[in-house]
Amino acid sequence: MINVALPKGRLGDRAYEILAKAGFECPAILEKNRKLVFENPEKGVRYFWVKPWDVGVYVERGAADVGICGRDILLENRPDIYELVDLGIGKCRMCVAGPADFYDDGLRTLRVATKFPNIATDYYEKVGRDIDIIKLNGSIEIAPILGLSDVIVDIVETGNTLRENHLAPLETVLGISARFVCNKISFQFKHDEVMRMKNGLEEYVAAREAEKAEGKA
Repeated sequence: MINVALPKGRLGDRAYEILAKAGFECPAILEKNRKLVFENPEKGVRYFWVKPWDVGVYVERGAADVGICGRDILLENRPDIYELVDLGIGKCRMCVAGPADFYDDGLRTLRVATKFPNIATDYYEKVGRDIDIIKLNGSIEIAPILGLSDVIVDIVETGNTLRENHLAPLETVLGISARFVCNKISFQFKHDEVMRMKNGLEEYVAAREAEKAEGKA
């Protein structure tokens, strides 16, 4: 039995769809109830729902053999796990955002509000900018509006929330998508099971990309 940590929400639903199409279906997970753990002994798979931020913890600690996790969470939390497949779903950007007319003159420490202090720190270290990190857990967009920060570093999907708050993306920090990740010990002791799932996911992703390419041709 291979244990799979899925992130609750839309990303987890899409990830399960891919896993099912790759041959690891578990009909019980589609039932309308409050259960968190579902298994299909025939396929040798057990799924459980966890908060997206916690997937890496479950995988690193071995409670899950594998999981689906956003690249943003992996880079921020830095769990000691293997990243095996880019699933190409949950795509978005991590951006520096602020008032559209904001100009960084570099004369003083830049105040940056974010849920992702490690990612923000790494980015500004690369460009050689001194910053003051302000760690927030929600309503990041309000920070520059109220003068708490100069800019924010946050995930941008459609950009609608920024526009509604009179903010704009200023710089792209990195691209984000969902990744198939694996516990290091499980990769050794459940290697065949992990590789079967990895290969199934890679085949699905490759077929999907081929369909897109044909559609554009």
